[in-house]
Amino acid sequence: MNKSEGVLEPYGHGGDLWTASARFGVRPEEWLDYSANINPLGPPPSVMEALGQCRTAVVSYPDPGHRELKRLLAGRLNVAEDELLIGNGAAECIALALSGLDIRSVGIVAPCFSEYAQLAEACGAEVRAVVGREANGFLAEPSELDALLERTDLLFLGHPNNPTGLTYPLEQLREIAELAARHSAYVVVDEAFIDFIAPEERATLLPELRRYPHVLLLHSMTKFYAIPGLRLGYAIAAPGAIRKMARKQVTWSVNGLALLAGQACLRPETAEYERRTRELVAAERAYLRREIAARLGWRTWAGAANFLLIELSGGWTAERLQEALGPKGILVRSCAKYDGLTERHIRIAVRGRGDNERLLAALAEVMREETAR
Repeated sequence: MNKSEGVLEPYGHGGDLWTASARFGVRPEEWLDYSANINPLGPPPSVMEALGQCRTAVVSYPDPGHRELKRLLAGRLNVAEDELLIGNGAAECIALALSGLDIRSVGIVAPCFSEYAQLAEACGAEVRAVVGREANGFLAEPSELDALLERTDLLFLGHPNNPTGLTYPLEQLREIAELAARHSAYVVVDEAFIDFIAPEERATLLPELRRYPHVLLLHSMTKFYAIPGLRLGYAIAAPGAIRKMARKQVTWSVNGLALLAGQACLRPETAEYERRTRELVAAERAYLRREIAARLGWRTWAGAANFLLIELSGGWTAERLQEALGPKGILVRSCAKYDGLTERHIRIAVRGRGDNERLLAALAEVMREETAR
């Protein structure tokens, strides 16, 4: 469904420091990486403490039932343990939903996370797409979703959506869930970035999920808690759907270190880390939007996640900007491959103030260099 990958995204994702290093001669550990959306605070102290005492998790098989992490998540989310499936990242949960629920046709709203279509096609499902209108924040109209649900077995919705960062109002989520029930289709609401929104401000079907047994919620622990190398995510759904997905899961797909880190993320003392994260991301997202508009005149979208979608101007393309920033040790994400976006679109992460100032300075420098030519 998507266009060809960019030169720095041959695997379809940001954060590929190895490809960038081979191209620009910068060591992987030296990159200022704005192409991957990870909490700028790094992992919670509780995670690093737990991993420092990880011998048992390394020398023993991980719990194939993921029982302690499920117990902690069930208490945090106010759901039953049999409504949870722990996965090797949210991507495994996507694959298990497709295979476990025997999905033959999939609906997506472009632009969106590339794994929806890639995994659907890998599972032999047909992919049908609608492209959200820019004037509507790239979100689909209810009538478009109704028509899509009529022709598919499962619909993926990013909420907040990647790469736009935009969300659906709660009433629209309810309407989509009702439409899906009418068409006997599943809806997977991908909430991988919803933890960056304060709990009292979130639009989510979680509190009323039992009203919608055909709705699945996906969460990622890797972005918010900054543990992408460990791969950890989970799905919340009706017990019947969870059982079908679990039957397709490879034993021990979630390793012991990931389980240990996930349990540490849910300790009571991480509440302050979570609050600081949301405050920092909200403040720095607003700062970046303001400064990008003032200094560069580029358009951004008011997303709710820890990244920004940007439309370049002045003849710049994503690939040209990557080539200009690469020798300076800065990596940004091209969005040229996304259906509904163009070669002028990039995505940048929201990082701390020092990093953001360095990015802005580098962007101003490449603009000056272009003008001087």
